[in-house]
Amino acid sequence: MTIGKRVGMRVGRGAVGAAAGVSMIILALVGHVLPPPFDPAPLSAGPVFRSLPAQPTAELRPVSATAPITTRDIVVDVGDVTLEATVRAPLTPGRHPAMVFVQGAGPGLREEFATQAEWLARAGIVTLTYDKRTAGYDFRDRDFGLLAGDALRMLSRLRERPDVDPARTGLWGVSEGSWVVPIAAAGSDDVSFAVLVSAPNVSPLRQVTWAMGEQLDRLHAPGGVRDLIIRAMSAVHMNFLRYDGTPVLRRVRQPVLALYGTRDPSIPFVESSRALTDALTAGGNADYTIRYLDGADHGMRIHGGPFVRAYLPTLANWVNGLPGTARPGVRVAGATPVQRFEASDPPSAPWYAGGAVLTFALCLTLAGYVAGPVAEMVVRRRGRRPHAETCALVWPPIRRRLRRMAWTGAGLLAAVAAFLTLLVLFSVNQAGAWPAVLSGWLVIRILAVLMLVQEITAVAAVASGIGQGWRPSRAQRVAMAGVLGGTGVLLVAGAYYSLYAFPW
Repeated sequence: MTIGKRVGMRVGRGAVGAAAGVSMIILALVGHVLPPPFDPAPLSAGPVFRSLPAQPTAELRPVSATAPITTRDIVVDVGDVTLEATVRAPLTPGRHPAMVFVQGAGPGLREEFATQAEWLARAGIVTLTYDKRTAGYDFRDRDFGLLAGDALRMLSRLRERPDVDPARTGLWGVSEGSWVVPIAAAGSDDVSFAVLVSAPNVSPLRQVTWAMGEQLDRLHAPGGVRDLIIRAMSAVHMNFLRYDGTPVLRRVRQPVLALYGTRDPSIPFVESSRALTDALTAGGNADYTIRYLDGADHGMRIHGGPFVRAYLPTLANWVNGLPGTARPGVRVAGATPVQRFEASDPPSAPWYAGGAVLTFALCLTLAGYVAGPVAEMVVRRRGRRPHAETCALVWPPIRRRLRRMAWTGAGLLAAVAAFLTLLVLFSVNQAGAWPAVLSGWLVIRILAVLMLVQEITAVAAVASGIGQGWRPSRAQRVAMAGVLGGTGVLLVAGAYYSLYAFPW
């Protein structure tokens, strides 16, 4: 009898192993077949960007940034809210050019720009930095027109100052702020110039998709990580992601200075500058200057540290030299940029992978995981019942499997969330990050495979128990359906997001 049981167990394990193997192959195929492909084409930059002329020496001449300045905190009413701001102004006599700093994505605190705002003030430019609004701006909903109105209110305060030259008052915008500044410039003659730093000039969705691909390459992330990120982004729907700034750029008539870094992993800089020149030219604006600064990152710094040496002198010389610097002899110059791939929209997620469906699936999974322990409590309170002897032998091991499976599923969700957070953090500072990325991906893949094995073995245990005459109670059926069903949903979702795909 004992020998027979052992033989039966050996055969059962073989069947379970075969079922797990077949299931993994099916899930891997799902990861390859169901999601639409995403393969950006190599970028053909065109002759203008293949070998840029050197930046004119006049733009790089040393700037004396030693003038004494005043610093004053003010509060500006922008209509629905009030925003705090800081004005830095040189104490040298006469009227000076003035500039408002417009923030990129995120909280946008004025302290972010304090270093360059003070340097420019000491170089003879009145500067204003302010805290970005929180009302009407959040992670999902962003109204660039609303932000442009805030920037114009700030500029209006500067133009009231007796030490400001009203003919030379402009806006400076970085990254997301480069979508805001053109809206303000196109809508107001008070803006006499615009400075765009690391301006995407493609849709936010294309910019983020391209940036994620570049950053994953620099992190030596496996191909499956790219699939996971792209497919997750395809399911995200936010009102601003497909914003097209080209029509606004065509209406900009003011002189424009655009600065890009050759080490910027966040924007497709060749396409961005090409889109800018095409839009301005189409609108009849020939007063633009585009400069590529060697070694500069997204914030015109070296690996997030000090500013590249050419940045502040180029900016100060251009602003102080207006209107003479508005139309340069060489419009596009500097270090030659290299962009390997086009910025493309990720494919739209099919209906079964949309954000609403994914949210519903996750809620269903969590509800199932909650139903399991609740149903188990019901079983314990009811005590013994018919077939109690068989139940006492069969249910405890099944219950342990369900518990382990629920913990594994919850662990997988937590690991994916932590991994995505890790990628965001390392996209800012990538030094030495690739071992952590590879390790995090390995943990996710192991948990996914473990969850699959647990699902197969739990189903086999339930089938075996029923074959031995076990008749589960209603509460037990709820517990099994909740955990097994929830894990099944996670398995399908994991297949879609390439957690079972090969190669690595």
